[in-house]
Amino acid sequence: MSFTPYDPQAGPIIYHRNLPHWRQPGTTYFVTFRLADSLPASRSGQLKQEQQQWLIDHDIHNMETLAKAPNDLRWQYAKTFNARWHELLDAGHGSCILSQPEKRQIVVDALQHWHGTRLHLDETVIMPNHVHTLITPEPDWSLSECLHSIKRFTARAINKGLERKGALWQDESFDHIVRSEAQLHHFRDYIRQNPIKAHLNPTQFWLSPPPK
Repeated sequence: MSFTPYDPQAGPIIYHRNLPHWRQPGTTYFVTFRLADSLPASRSGQLKQEQQQWLIDHDIHNMETLAKAPNDLRWQYAKTFNARWHELLDAGHGSCILSQPEKRQIVVDALQHWHGTRLHLDETVIMPNHVHTLITPEPDWSLSECLHSIKRFTARAINKGLERKGALWQDESFDHIVRSEAQLHHFRDYIRQNPIKAHLNPTQFWLSPPPK
């Protein structure tokens, strides 16, 4: 793929919901989006309490303040809580609808449909209750717009097949700007290893072929 790393001189556009989101046009993102029932409310609430306590202990008032904190503090926070969050996902909570091949294929088709038009898709894994992917939006499309299209289409199709209504995906996704070639390879390796670490058999996940 044609890879353009994050440019620290240009700086990011940062906005906040429950998570901080960094944006810079033309860059590649490691993205995780998950099913709405993928984390039990009790475990998710406990993790949020731990995050809040960590911020208090480090005299950081909110996520906006954290974004302006020294690099070592931001790295410590990310290393601690991103790892815990992903471990919870890999535990396989919730309905795990994406372990069903026909439902999983809907997500595969949606991701590949926009490849080359709205986005460039790099390595991707679809796990039973979440998706990890490397995405580079095309210049006229933002990451948020790309994810909204993918999640809206797949939610409608999967819900129709299950004869159900309601939210399929958790509204907010996790995303991380890829800052270097080394980090790109790190995320590719993480994607490849994720099904192995979660002890899945080949019928339970979809892993994209390596990029050309």
